[in-house]
Amino acid sequence: MSALPQTFIDWFNGQGWDIHPHQSDMFDRKDAAALVLIAPTGGGKTLAGFLPTLVELADGAHKGLHTIYVSPLKALAADIRRNLTRPVQEMDLPIRIEDRTGDTSYTQKRRQRVDPPHILLTTPESLSLLTSYEDAPRMFAGVSRIIVDEIHALSESKRGDQLMLAISRLQAMAPNLRRVGLSATVDDPDAIGRELAPSCTACDIIHADPGPAPNISMLVTDTPPPWAGGGAKYAIPAVLEQVKKHKTTLIFHNTRAQAEIFFHNLWLENTDDLPIGIHHGSLSRDQREAVETAMTQGALRAVVCTGSLDLGIDWGDVDLVIQVGAPKNVKRLVQRIGRANHRYNAPSKAMLVPANRFEVIECQAAIDAALAGDLDETRKNSGPRDVLCQHILIRACAGPFDENDLLAEIRSVGAYADLTRAEFDDCLDFVATGGYALRAYDKWQRLMRRPDGQWQLRDPRSAARIRMNIGTIQDTDTLKVRMRGAGKPLGEVEEGFASTLTAGDTFLIGGKIVRYQGIRDLVVEVTKSASQTPKVATFNGTKFATSTQLSDRILSMFAMGEWPDLPAHTADWLALQSEVSKLPERDRILVETFPHDSRHYTCVYGFAGRNAQQTLGLILSQRMEQAGLDPLGFVSTDYATLLWGLEPVTDPHALLRPDGLRDGLDEWLAGNMVMKRTFRTAANIAMLTERNSPGNRKSGKQVTFSSDILYDTLLRYDPDHLMMRITRVEAMQGLVDFSRIEDMLTRTGGAIDHVALDRLPPLAAPLLLEVGKIPVLGSGRDRLEAEKAAELMQKAGVKTQ
Repeated sequence: MSALPQTFIDWFNGQGWDIHPHQSDMFDRKDAAALVLIAPTGGGKTLAGFLPTLVELADGAHKGLHTIYVSPLKALAADIRRNLTRPVQEMDLPIRIEDRTGDTSYTQKRRQRVDPPHILLTTPESLSLLTSYEDAPRMFAGVSRIIVDEIHALSESKRGDQLMLAISRLQAMAPNLRRVGLSATVDDPDAIGRELAPSCTACDIIHADPGPAPNISMLVTDTPPPWAGGGAKYAIPAVLEQVKKHKTTLIFHNTRAQAEIFFHNLWLENTDDLPIGIHHGSLSRDQREAVETAMTQGALRAVVCTGSLDLGIDWGDVDLVIQVGAPKNVKRLVQRIGRANHRYNAPSKAMLVPANRFEVIECQAAIDAALAGDLDETRKNSGPRDVLCQHILIRACAGPFDENDLLAEIRSVGAYADLTRAEFDDCLDFVATGGYALRAYDKWQRLMRRPDGQWQLRDPRSAARIRMNIGTIQDTDTLKVRMRGAGKPLGEVEEGFASTLTAGDTFLIGGKIVRYQGIRDLVVEVTKSASQTPKVATFNGTKFATSTQLSDRILSMFAMGEWPDLPAHTADWLALQSEVSKLPERDRILVETFPHDSRHYTCVYGFAGRNAQQTLGLILSQRMEQAGLDPLGFVSTDYATLLWGLEPVTDPHALLRPDGLRDGLDEWLAGNMVMKRTFRTAANIAMLTERNSPGNRKSGKQVTFSSDILYDTLLRYDPDHLMMRITRVEAMQGLVDFSRIEDMLTRTGGAIDHVALDRLPPLAAPLLLEVGKIPVLGSGRDRLEAEKAAELMQKAGVKTQ
């Protein structure tokens, strides 16, 4: 190892630490143009990433900004600042460290541009914003290193594309910039390396010792999981027992709604008054920070949370992670598991709580995959054009630019390496004029070419509006929630949710039950409620689709024929399915048809994920209509689509023929809300529409209204407009997920097992609970749902206990 200064050696000795081999390797290769470290949680990734920076700054000679650290989460940036400040203070190093996120005050942000710290901790959005200022070259001229933490999480989203474009801009301003990526969970390190490195540079990859295997198990409960649903209320007594046995437990959920409901039910059962908090992205900053501080101090026994605490934050004495609901993704599970026993070479401890009976199978598959180190493969698409359009506008805010220089910068980013000149010109023309159908409107005439050939903003004042709308995070439109007469907000709820409320309705936010009073100035006003049961929950939340890798593992489990690792109630269910019908196979599509309650049902097991299965339902419904089978509806889960109608399906091969799958789908999508939602998101990112303007924040309804008008206009007069092409690509990749339908048909080669039954089959029975889910208010809701489930499963011949 290269010699560390004596100050650092003494500090390590004072901590009783030996430098880890991967930290030593990172220091030895500190001059590499691009470097990725893959190390387990608690393995000292942060110190490994920052050690060269601290050494280079230790003599106090460097003036201005030296290292930029980029985190996916504001909370992680703040946590790193706390952890990094300690060695700096203890070694008395002349280093100033500051963070810059959406929570940073305006005054501090202005000062940072004039007098930047040596180390700046920030997010992709804030970094892009900084590159948009005319003084950016002065601020970034001396930058030597950029560290991208949790790079795997960023690489899978448009935030990663935006970040890499921003880094290409930094590289142009600071040609000697060195790039560092840190991660604990990477399925394809070489792909991450190619993404991080500029096109002309190879990336060094360092693998740390992965450490001991995690301790993962399924939580054992006295009551078996229900047949449908996602709340896992049945497991709360067992969860509380585990909380009592451990110092601090993180209880992860996949959606904010599930977290709120679970926290409420957990609190009602918490007769020992254990200190328990809740943390998710829609809560107010004050409430989030209060929970984070309490966790750091070890003052909480449990925190119910979502992805807001997924990533590498070191929260006090967390010694158990509980995942409620199937994780849907192995990398997500591994990341969350790593929050427990956040120490090198200490096994993490985690328990999974399936929300329903099928999730028992998925949870076991996820446990097996995590223990085998078999991570989900990330399918990376080419660089999204809406992000590119935003980047061009960001670049224009900083001053005039040469289009050839900008294209060269963009092509240095892996996702845009194959960008053609015509594709770039298409985006540049859209940004400059709005495109063919919109070029007559001054609003979208944003760039102009100068006599010297360079491009600049047509109106310099538009820079302020552009900066206010930088970013690719497109949350569902939200409104602040505030106690009537109080100052600070409690958090946020979706505008669509708020529009369903009437005065007097009660709902959950931040673990509190509040009573809705009305909306005033785009704020939801509430009062305290003494009720112990909310009339409605809150938040729609993100619904993750089960990954292809997990679906394959489930199908492989089915092929085993025996399931000693599964609870008896679930193993018996699968055995009965084999006896009555058959279990789905990986290389064949299982189609069950059966009568029930004077309707004819068809269940197609595709294991293609929720979005793809829903799209499959649309396609099959269309084909049933064309065949005169009078379909009435369908419902989809991650693993199957259940359709019902007035006539029986006798030839599923005709419904599932691969030719003409898109016939009618594009036409249906064109006038569907799926496309309009996708267009609105892409239009916001490409800045065709804007959410924020100086002194004015538009409501979601206003943005939706204006984007819908634009969509309808372009659909009619310019259907090949850049934004329409972007929308079609995004819809097919995202909400429609058409590629997984194609993968399913390719995987099975059109092989179909059609099982015609005269009774409800066991595996399809839970889908009918999805069909018949009618909200029932009051304390009898759980009982009625349980009775309905028992009745259906009895018809399917399944023991209910």
